Amino acid sequence: MPELPDLQVFSRNLTNALKGKKIDKIVCHSKKLNVPVKDLQHTLEGAGLARVERAGKELHFIFDNKHVLALHLMLHGQLKLAKEEETKNLVVALKFHDGQILSLTDFQAAATPTLDPKENNTPDALDVTADYLREKLGKTKTPVKTILMDQKVVRGIGNAYADEILWDARLSPFSASNKIPAEKVKQLTESIKKVLDDAEKQLLKDHPDIITGEYRDFMEVHNAHKKKTSTGADILQKPIAARKTYYTKEQEEY
Repeated sequence: MPELPDLQVFSRNLTNALKGKKIDKIVCHSKKLNVPVKDLQHTLEGAGLARVERAGKELHFIFDNKHVLALHLMLHGQLKLAKEEETKNLVVALKFHDGQILSLTDFQAAATPTLDPKENNTPDALDVTADYLREKLGKTKTPVKTILMDQKVVRGIGNAYADEILWDARLSPFSASNKIPAEKVKQLTESIKKVLDDAEKQLLKDHPDIITGEYRDFMEVHNAHKKKTSTGADILQKPIAARKTYYTKEQEEY
């Protein structure tokens, strides 16, 4: 599933490619759409795209008529910008006046379009503060990795980047959240911003034009092809709530 750094890059590239273009037609086969398809078409056909923004793990297509189309790619959603509409596993296609078509496909049909999503007040991972995180962690014994991935606590972090953040903070993913000392929570908060910002820069360097997919080659610990980190530590793997978790003995458990 694409996470915050991926979606940051996708949104930038989609804005550059589609800003100002008007939608001629929308095709939608999703059963998860929150309104009738005809309402989606009536609302957005003829509207111009102002920009694409990331909101948590969603892409928000913001139009000049003030309406928003949110796309959640889920695990296997794929975006493609071309002159031809994708027909196999199509979720939704935006056909622009210049002939370009942005298609979202998903063989599991789980990717979700939403017209005018409700406002979400959960803080974004790039905006989270140490005080907020300390308050949330202090309320539960749940492993800290699980809390970092909870989109009702912090938006934007998934399985892969949770591992990277926790390794950077030298904090064990198995730590009981309410046992983590305040100084370590502060370090964790700093690692969240550092790891996510650095990953976005790396993606822009290595894959500057991407609008879909997951690129994980540069990751320190969440990498099935690596045996050791750059610090020489052995990379270990153990599940948390059925999710593969990569970590090292460098990370302190509380």
